This record gives sequence, structure tokens and C-alpha cells, in this order.
Amino acid sequence: MQHEAAPAAIGEQRRQQAVHGTIAAGVGFPRMKLFDAIFGRRLANREHGDQKIGWLAGVPAMGLDGLGSSSYGPEAALAIMIPAGAASLAWIGWVMVPVVALLAILYLSYRQTVVAYPSNGGAYTVAKENLGINGALLAAAALMIDYVLNVAVGISAGVGALTSSVPALQPYTLWLCLGVLLAVALANLRGTREAGLLFALPTYLFILSFLAIIAVAITRLAFDHGPPHVVIAPPPLGRATQAVGWWLLLRAFAAGCTAMTGVEAVSNGVNAFKEPVVRQAHATLTVICVVLGLLLAGVAYVARGYGLGAMDQTKPGYQSVMSQLAGAVAGHGTIYYAAMASLLAVLCLSANTSFVGFPRLCRLVALDGYLPKAFAVADRRLVFSAGVLFLTVTGGGLLIVFGGITDRLIPLFAIGAFLTFTISQLGMVVHWHRQPGRTAWRLGINALGAATTIVSLVVILAAKFLDGAWIVVLAIPLSVAGLIVIRRYYRRMADRLAAPGDFTADEMEAPTVLVAYEARSRMTDRALRFAMSLSRNVVAVHLLRLSDPDQDEDCRTIREQFEQQVATPLVAQGIEPPRLMLVPAPRRRIHEPLLELVRKLDAATPGRSVAILIPELVLRHWWERPLHGRQAQRLRTALVEHAGPRLMIITSPWRA
Repeated sequence: MQHEAAPAAIGEQRRQQAVHGTIAAGVGFPRMKLFDAIFGRRLANREHGDQKIGWLAGVPAMGLDGLGSSSYGPEAALAIMIPAGAASLAWIGWVMVPVVALLAILYLSYRQTVVAYPSNGGAYTVAKENLGINGALLAAAALMIDYVLNVAVGISAGVGALTSSVPALQPYTLWLCLGVLLAVALANLRGTREAGLLFALPTYLFILSFLAIIAVAITRLAFDHGPPHVVIAPPPLGRATQAVGWWLLLRAFAAGCTAMTGVEAVSNGVNAFKEPVVRQAHATLTVICVVLGLLLAGVAYVARGYGLGAMDQTKPGYQSVMSQLAGAVAGHGTIYYAAMASLLAVLCLSANTSFVGFPRLCRLVALDGYLPKAFAVADRRLVFSAGVLFLTVTGGGLLIVFGGITDRLIPLFAIGAFLTFTISQLGMVVHWHRQPGRTAWRLGINALGAATTIVSLVVILAAKFLDGAWIVVLAIPLSVAGLIVIRRYYRRMADRLAAPGDFTADEMEAPTVLVAYEARSRMTDRALRFAMSLSRNVVAVHLLRLSDPDQDEDCRTIREQFEQQVATPLVAQGIEPPRLMLVPAPRRRIHEPLLELVRKLDAATPGRSVAILIPELVLRHWWERPLHGRQAQRLRTALVEHAGPRLMIITSPWRA
């Protein structure tokens, strides 16, 4: 019989544990169905490996920034050359060739970074191990700023593509930008793997659509005799107001370099890939860079042949360069709208690259104590949601300040990315220099990468400084200073919390326990019983006129009830009962009378600690909360804020 009863007892125990666990988690949200539908179910630690991605999901998860920049990179260069009129088309190839060459160098360089750092090859890690913490902080600040700018630029460019196709939406540009930002943030709060799978279809549709459109355009340019066949002619270029000079070309090159900003994403997120990590990361990086290079070169070549130029996004009738390209080749039919829809999706979702990399970077910085610890805590979906939310807020702030207009944001862009490139490549040069064996060719590749990115950074700074790059130049050192201040705070806090010498038990006397006592109930009975197990000196404290100055409480009735129902039964059992104290609350602040009482007890009983035990009602349903006050929570918060070194605060929860 005992063997038969045991399973039943265990089953009942588990049922009770499940019930209480559910109540503690908060019943009343129908098992959190709505929350789970939006953000996904809570994941266990063991499921962390299941969230890893392969190269097919890695391209949309980490390549949207780079791929999307193929649209606004050439357009940004053409926008700088608008004053040159039709002459700009003759020079756009000379602007984009060095951009594509730089892309090839960065591709080879970051392949070496992935090999050297297969767990995490971000600029912060590389710089910390090879250049020291100051270089790492500089890289972190530059990369964080670049991630935020990428969110704003990518989304604004995507909405620009939308308003090109549907001009009636142009007045709602900012609201569309904020809506897309919210959608991308929610997708990433569900996890990197789900975001990558969700964005896969528009990504690969974009790649196929525009590679096909460019291929058709190049074929027509090669085989048509005379001007190429144009379905819808692009808007005519304006008259030249400025001759093409070296300064204009340098500024156009600097603007075109915005197409480079997503190249480092793979090395920053290496630990998101499943095994074999290096092979998956290399495949992802290769697809991103090859497709990006083909698109950049193709758009520049076709723009010259078809007469495609940049337009002012703030003026009516705006058409992006990609919209002009698709219309010229395919007209405004099914192919056009499918291609533009994929471009819209890729540009808007290019912010996803930042949402993958930024939280991971912040986690590393937070683990070293330079960011708040919340950035290193994984949430219910194993996502570092503090980074996601911070990126959402800051990216949204930029969109609001600049009105969601891409051309206003472009001058700020690429500074952080190229500073990060430079620091990462210099760190890799030091890394290979320290390695024994035949690593000279790897060192040479990263040295070439460092040299080219340094030159490019100087050109970009000179070309964009007065147009708005000075904001980034100022923001980077301020961000580094902020990181250092946070680290110093944590060090000071660690010094304050450090325990001097060996542990001692010099306060062995039982404390005086004060129990917040409103009226007798199961909740206060339980609290009093627990208090009596801690000390023989227990005081039930009832605060008078706490809610209403006109409230006239019968002190005699309160005392008689306490004596009859609490004290007398305990005395009959030979147990010393708690005392009851009625304390006025003249300003209706719940913590002030208790703290005054604690000060009096400290003076009367020096050396003895005081504990305040707060009974707290735990409700089963969310809709019950407005029906009850929050005095227990407010009391606990106030006491924690004002408590002295010898005051302990205890909560006694009661589940109704």
C-alpha cells in the first residue's frame, strides 16, 4: 500500500507545485497567449544552440545592410554630382570602381578575421586583445554609432523607395519610418533565427530581381545599336552648374563609401552561426560581398548608359535611382512592382543587421563593465533585449530629428564604419605579427586593408566634415567618455561592497522585528508567526490616519481585538506574544513613522539590528490590481531608499 500511495502523493505534490508556479508567474493573462504570440514562447537555456543560423539564414540576418546599401550608395554619389549635370554620368564609373576595389580588399581582410576569431571577430574583441582597452573602446563607440545610423539610413531609404513607387505616401514618410522600425524591433525580440528566416524571402527576391534587371540592361547596352531601348524614360538631368573637379569626385567617393557599412557584420556576429562556424561565416560573407559588388558595378554602368541620375527626395515626383532603373528596363508592370517591393523590404529590413550586431556588441562591452549589466542579460527568447530596445529608441530619435529623409542622414554615415574597419585591420596586423609560423600573407592582406581604410577614412572625413560628419566626430569621443564613466562607477561600487578581512559573526543577537500590521488576517497571522520564529522581540506596528486625515480610527477597539485574538491565546500557550504599537502618520507617508521608530529603537538598544517585515498580497489576476492599493510595494521601495545600515527589510507574500 505504501508503494501505491507514494506515486499518488508525488503526483499531488507536483500538481500543487505547478499550480503555485503558475500563480507566481501571473495567471490572468490566459497563459500569456497574446504575449507569446507576439514575442514567442519562453526558451530554455538548452535551446540556445537551436537558435544558431546557417549561411542561408545568415545572408538576410547579417547582409541586409550591405545588400541594401547597393541602392543608396551609388545614389548618394550621384546626388553629390548633381551640380555637374549630365557630365556626372561620365564620371560615376571612376567613382564606383575604387569603391568596389575597396569592397574586395575588405572581403579578403574579414575572411582572415573570421579564421583568427571564430567565436567572435568583432572589432571590439580584436582591438581589446591586440591594441588594448582604449582601442577597443574607440572601436566599440564607433561601431555602436554606426549601427544606430544604419538603422535610420536603411529605413529612411526603404521608405524613400516606397514613396517613389507610391507618391501619395510621401507626406507620411516619418510615420512610415517609425512603423517599419517598430516591426523590425518586434521581429528581433523573437530571436535572430526567426528574424533571419522571416527576412529570407524578400532578400533573395531582391537579389534575383535586380541582378536580372541589371543583366537585361547590360545586354541591351551591349547589343542594341544606338541608344538602348527604354520602356519608361528617366527624368532628364539638370543643367550643369559646376565643373567636375577632384574635390567633387572625392566627395562623391566619400558618399559612395556608405555602401561599405555592412561588411563587418559577419565578423561581429560569428557566434550566431552553427557549426562549422568558419565555413558558415565565410559562405555568408562571400554571398554578401559578391552580390554587393555586382550590384554596385552594375548600377554604375547602367546609370551611365541609361542616363539615370539622383533626385531631391524632399520634392514631389521623387524617383530613386533603383526605381528609375527598374522602370527603364521593365516599365511599371508586375516586374517593376515586385522588384521595388523587394527593394523596399530589403532597405527597411536592412536595419536588421544592426539589430543582430548591436546587442551582441553591447553584451561584450557590458561583460567588461563599460555598459550597464542589463545589456549582458538574455531575456525569455535568449535575446539581449536591452540592446534591441536601446537601438530602437536611438534609431527612432534620429529618424524624428532628420524627418526620415535619407539625404540628411547620409553625411553622418560611414565615419563610424571606416574607423571600425581601420581599428579592426590594425588589430589583425598585430595579431598575425604575434603568431608563429607562415602567416606573412595573412598579415599582408590585413595590412593592405588597414592602409586602404585609413586613406578612405581621411577622405571621407575631409569630404563630409562640414556637411554633418562633425557630429559623429564629436559623438565618438563623448561615447568613449561615457563608457569609461560607467566602468569607474562599477569599480567604485565594487570597492564599497568589498568585504574587509575574514567573515565575522559579531551581530548574533536576535533583531527587533517590526511587522506592518493593518488588521488581523491570514496574511498578517502568517507574517507574525514568521517574525516570532526570528526573534522574541516582535512588534506589530499599526499606522493611524494613513489614508485620510478625517479617518477616525477606534484605537481602543484595535487594541482589544489584538489582545483577545492574538496576545491572550499565545500567553495561554506559554508563548511571549508580540506587542502592538499604534503610530500616527501625520503626513500620510508610510515610511516616515517606521523610520522614526527604528531610530528610537537604535538609540534604546544599541548593537541590535531591526527588521521590518511587510505582508504583501499577491493577486491571481491582472484585473484585480486596480482594485487594491500598492502600499506594500511603496513601503518597501521607500524603506530601501532611506534605510540605514542596520535595518533589514523582509517581504512576506500571501497568495490570495
